[in-house]
Amino acid sequence: MRVVAGERKGMPLKAITGNTTRPTTDKVKESIFNIIGPFFDGGTALDLFAGSGGLGIEALSRGAEHAVFIEKDFKAFQVLQENIQKCRYEEYSELFRIDAKRAVKALLKREVKFKLVFLDPPYHHKEYYDLVQILVDNDKVQEDGIILCEHAKEVELPQNFNAFTLQRQETYGGTIISVYRCTGEEGE
Repeated sequence: MRVVAGERKGMPLKAITGNTTRPTTDKVKESIFNIIGPFFDGGTALDLFAGSGGLGIEALSRGAEHAVFIEKDFKAFQVLQENIQKCRYEEYSELFRIDAKRAVKALLKREVKFKLVFLDPPYHHKEYYDLVQILVDNDKVQEDGIILCEHAKEVELPQNFNAFTLQRQETYGGTIISVYRCTGEEGE
């Protein structure tokens, strides 16, 4: 694993050992950022279920100003910390070792809006995708924001999270990447 592009391009990232997480491969990560926009002009990223932090770190490398990383697994959190330090993104990152549901509740109390939301939960926990709806309902995603969900083929996500509409889906083996953008119109 490595940072694919931007100011930290080529920086190797430590992967998590074991089977508690499923890191996004460099190929898929590169495709994701080709889809959502190769570079960013500021904004804050939210990397729920961050694992080793590959998506949030990539967003920082490509121009996001700040990133919030949520990861509850102890080993994964340690690797996440190491990767943030290695990339020298400590002052641009907030790391929380907490369950994603509790993290979202806490984020609702803060004055923050996210330009990028990455959601890559354990595939067998479909209820975690409901966190996107909570963030959108509470105006925590910017109107020009992007929501990206990584999920198994068997998991069907809605066409809309309010005004955020499914714009594109790409399949990589057993994984689907679903990208939502704001259309300005409420979904049905």
